[in-house]
Amino acid sequence: MAEPGTPLQGAPTPSAASEDVLRVEHIGKRFGPVTALKDVNLHLKKGEVLGLLGDNGAGKSTLIKILCGFQKPDTGRMFLRGEPYEPKSVDDARAKGIETVYQDLALIDELSVFHNLFLRKERVHKPLPLLANRQMKREARTALDEIGINIPRIDVAVARLSGGQRQAIAVARTVNSDADIILLDEPLAAMGAKEGAMILDLVARLKEEGRVSIIMILHNYVHVLEACDRVSMIQDGAIALDKPTAETSVEELTDIVVNEYKRARMANHEDTAPAT
Repeated sequence: MAEPGTPLQGAPTPSAASEDVLRVEHIGKRFGPVTALKDVNLHLKKGEVLGLLGDNGAGKSTLIKILCGFQKPDTGRMFLRGEPYEPKSVDDARAKGIETVYQDLALIDELSVFHNLFLRKERVHKPLPLLANRQMKREARTALDEIGINIPRIDVAVARLSGGQRQAIAVARTVNSDADIILLDEPLAAMGAKEGAMILDLVARLKEEGRVSIIMILHNYVHVLEACDRVSMIQDGAIALDKPTAETSVEELTDIVVNEYKRARMANHEDTAPAT
């Protein structure tokens, strides 16, 4: 793993940094005695899809929570479109164009597809506070069609949809909110091949349109190489690798993880070896 402050392969130069829509420098985060992040340097370009890899507990979700304003870093600084970025809350980050889709999706099962798309941003008839359901249905259908999501009925409860459809609805809601940066926390978790392909196709369409920049936490290296422009891997609380996906491979990514496990096992054996 690269030492803190050591330039990584693929790390941005000063001139390239001006192209970044999001950039974090030397981010650290502790929870009591536990160090979640040590020295994270990461950047995201406009229209780019970045795959974020790392073992369980490596700090991926902590980084996402910092980016979306849910947690504050202990050290380091962040920049959004070239300006200092210090979100006060998730709502503040959302107002600045950063939306997050978590594994649990934050959808309300009992509400319809179109009501979920407009959650907390409902259209109403003025001056009476009555829901403008016809308008929301019309706008929801247009929004889904524009990004190629095939949901035959938008008036059914989301509880009746498949996992892939539900994930697609959650992503569509972020796009419909005018977000230009989307953070996806394990969007393919517990999905079959068909449903996972639906989400990867959606990400590919968004990337082709250049409408949003995306960071995705993924575990399947094949998915990373297929869907992402670049990959960053977190190990021991810092970025250990940062490369365009065209310059890496499943074999290289696997070797990095295997070597990490070997080092961890050696350290465990040394800790438990009897004193001589």
